[in-house]
Amino acid sequence: MSSDRTTVLLIEDDQNIVDLVRSNLIARAHDVVVSKDGSDAVAMLDASEPDAVLLDLMLPGTDGFELCRELRERSSVGIIVLSARRAETDKVRALNLGADDYMTKPFGIEELLARINATLRRSRPAPVEQAAPALVTAGDVEIDLAARKVTKRGALVHLTPTEFALLAEFATNPGVLLTHATLLRRVWGHGYETQTEYTRVYMARLRAKLEDPGAPPLFITEPRSGYRFTPT
Repeated sequence: MSSDRTTVLLIEDDQNIVDLVRSNLIARAHDVVVSKDGSDAVAMLDASEPDAVLLDLMLPGTDGFELCRELRERSSVGIIVLSARRAETDKVRALNLGADDYMTKPFGIEELLARINATLRRSRPAPVEQAAPALVTAGDVEIDLAARKVTKRGALVHLTPTEFALLAEFATNPGVLLTHATLLRRVWGHGYETQTEYTRVYMARLRAKLEDPGAPPLFITEPRSGYRFTPT
């Protein structure tokens, strides 16, 4: 794969959707590999090392939720769920299992392309501005913004690109109230400002990885507003 192209793993059993998505992605400098039922998706993930995954939840013979969990355990690749399931409980479940984004069918191809690009931006962020602190310490947690590395008591903490992008917003704004809308716009992009389930789920993920039970919290919830990062 050349440096100016990306690879997308499409896990989808509807041939019409496969044809539509594949043709539009190829036309926009994306290489596409397809798994029709999910049974070979993990092998394809390992073989192609995609930059993003598009995952249908309703696959023949495969539990899409379980596959999402398995893909996330194996890789930090951006996962965008494409599903006809519209219930908020399904969206929250997918996000809890590691999905970075959730789109309901039917969807517009331009919106899909925008979401893929947003996911790629989180995994390939711009360099940290020189005015930003290179290293932020919060108790036993150290956040290296330049190296995109987080450690806790010296041990590496594995964060997905979306988790790190969210944490970086707090690390560069200590003590500042960051509203749900602000976090959603900065991390996921414009148009997500009302999708508060994204921030709720991802804040829970950060807390589970970085905070200790019974210890002072690193993140303070401001009811109906947002969150503050309290590194000291």
